[in-house]
Order: sequence, then C-alpha cells, then structure tokens
Amino acid sequence: MHLSLALQEAYTREHLSARQAQRQAQFIAWGPMVFQVSRLMIKFGILDLLRDNIDGLTQAEIVKATGLSDYAVKVLLEASLSIGTVLVDSDTDRFTISKTGYFLLTDASTRANLDFNHDVNYEGLFRLEESLREGRPAGLEHFGPWPTVYEGLSELPPQVQRSWFGFDHFYSDGSFPQALRIVLDEMQPRTLLDVGGNTGRWALQCVAHSPSIEVTIVDLPQQLAMMRTQTQGLPGADRIHGYGMNLLDPKADFPTDRHYDVIWMSQFLDCFSPEQIVSILSRAARIMDADSRLCIMETLWDRQKYETAALCLTMTSVYFADIANGNSKMYHTDDLRACVEQAGLQVETIHDNLGLGHSIMVCRVLSHHEL
Repeated sequence: MHLSLALQEAYTREHLSARQAQRQAQFIAWGPMVFQVSRLMIKFGILDLLRDNIDGLTQAEIVKATGLSDYAVKVLLEASLSIGTVLVDSDTDRFTISKTGYFLLTDASTRANLDFNHDVNYEGLFRLEESLREGRPAGLEHFGPWPTVYEGLSELPPQVQRSWFGFDHFYSDGSFPQALRIVLDEMQPRTLLDVGGNTGRWALQCVAHSPSIEVTIVDLPQQLAMMRTQTQGLPGADRIHGYGMNLLDPKADFPTDRHYDVIWMSQFLDCFSPEQIVSILSRAARIMDADSRLCIMETLWDRQKYETAALCLTMTSVYFADIANGNSKMYHTDDLRACVEQAGLQVETIHDNLGLGHSIMVCRVLSHHEL
C-alpha cells in the first residue's frame, strides 16, 4: 500500500502506551459528548472569552459574561478539562484556553469540519450501520427522500446548505491558484469541459485567468440552475456554458459539439463508486484524442503531507457512506489509478501538495495499439 512518509510513520507501528491507548479508547466511546460540548464551548462564546483573557477567568466570571446558568457552565468547563480544550489553575480556579482549544476556535479547516459534521452528518450518523450493510445513504433520509444528497442540495435547509458548501468550497478553493497554473498556464487549453462543475466557482476562476477560454459545465440540470444564478452578471460569465446530464446514466454521453482540450474533474470522482467512475471515465475517453488531457483533482488520502489531513479524508469517507450516496469515498491513489486504466486511460503525471492536500492526476487516452 502506498503511503506518504508521514503516514508511514503514523500508520505502520504502535505509538501509545497501554494507558494512553485505554484513554484513547474511552475518548472514542464518549465521542458524541466530546463533539457537542466542544461545539457549544464555541457557540456560547466561552472559548472566545478564554482566548481574549490571557490571565484566565473564574467560573463565576464566565457565568456573568455568557448569561448561562452556573450549572451549565460547570458541566461544560469540567467536560472541557477532560477533553483538553481548557486548563485550570488549581490555586486560583481560573480557566484558560489550551492549544487544542485555540485550534478548535481559530483553525478554519477545523471550523468547516465542525459545522459540516453538526449540520450535515450528526443526526444521520445514527444510521451508519444500516448504510454500510445496505450500500445506500440511510442517513440522508433525515433530510429527504433523494437517492443521493446531490439531487437534494437545492432543497436542504439553508443552514445545512451553508455548511455543506462551506465544507466543499473550503477544501477546493485553496487549490485553485496552483491548479490554474498547471492546467491553464502549462497546458494552455482553448476549451475546457468542467465535469461536475457545481456552482461554477472553478469555471469563474478559469474565465478570469484566461481571457479567451470557453468553459462548459456538465452537471445535473438543477445544479446548472444554481450555477447560472451564482455566475449571472459576473465577468466572463458569457464564456461559461451548461450541459445538463445525469452522469450516473451509462447511456448519457459527454458533449461532442466541439473539441475539448482539457476535461476537468475536481473533487468529483470521490462522489461515485469505482464502477461508476469507470463508466464516467470511459465515456470521457470517447471524446478525447491524442491532444486531449483529462485532469482529475482529488484529495488522495495516501499522498497527504501531514497525518491530520489523512484523518480528515478518511472520516469524510464516512459521510459519503451514510449521507452522500452510500457507495463512494475519498480514494487511495492505487484505487483511482486502477479505474483510470480500466477506462482506457493512462496516468501521465501526478502533481501533489496543492492547497490543503490536493493532487492532480493528468491522464491521456491510450491509442488503439496500446489497448
């Protein structure tokens, strides 16, 4: 199994003593309480108060500042001591924020993950076992009757939409500047097919970066409607086109109205099972020639520079299993490469460490004598 150097260190040998391992096991067992207490320490402003008061605050001072009851503050503070987000001076009974509490409060990735897990995943995760046994997103039924979350995105409650898109955009947007240099500056395409283009954020980046490129977004009709709303009146929007298509339909073909120099799939293939990925890539390969390139940008969990990123990615696979669709995940390089090759394509190169851990697989179509 391919693993980055950081993951080799983290995942191939035991690091904890027996007592530390037992404590970690208890931390897992109390995980739901750990999550909700920590979320409320942020929501009620307690971690903000502790960060802004370097000498710490007493329980009574926190009660006065928040308007919460003495009981509520005591429960949260004592639990947070065990969680590790606050510290206490045993002589003065003054509470201060810990390093972990500071990151929980201020780290943008952590906050996006926290909101995503509370608003999108938390209640539905009660049905994870059902999802895994049946291969369907049983947890999604908490929100509606759709077969996947993507059909229901436009109908989710506003706060859930904000957390879903906040999570999605946070991880993709940081990679766009480097991706633009690789895809547009180095490859210099005149036409780009953005498969699964969602609300058009990448397409807008492309038309802003290149004054002549034409971008066609392929997505579900309801997603294209959201895209047109998001891009309307913005510079370059007249060079962004839509092509409605159900990518899960094996009979649905990609557009052939023009030659596409680059076919772009960003944070897209992780939304599908390996069999579905092969179907999508095979149909993409049919509209490619020797001059075309398929660029797949994904957060491949095995290529992460830091283990914390791999943790976020393997946990995101649980969301896919229970909420998104019941059959996809954040992929390992070997698994995605196998799909590429099964579709009649070949990985030419992989660009790593873009943004918050993205990689771009650049693929070409195999000629008849190479198949």
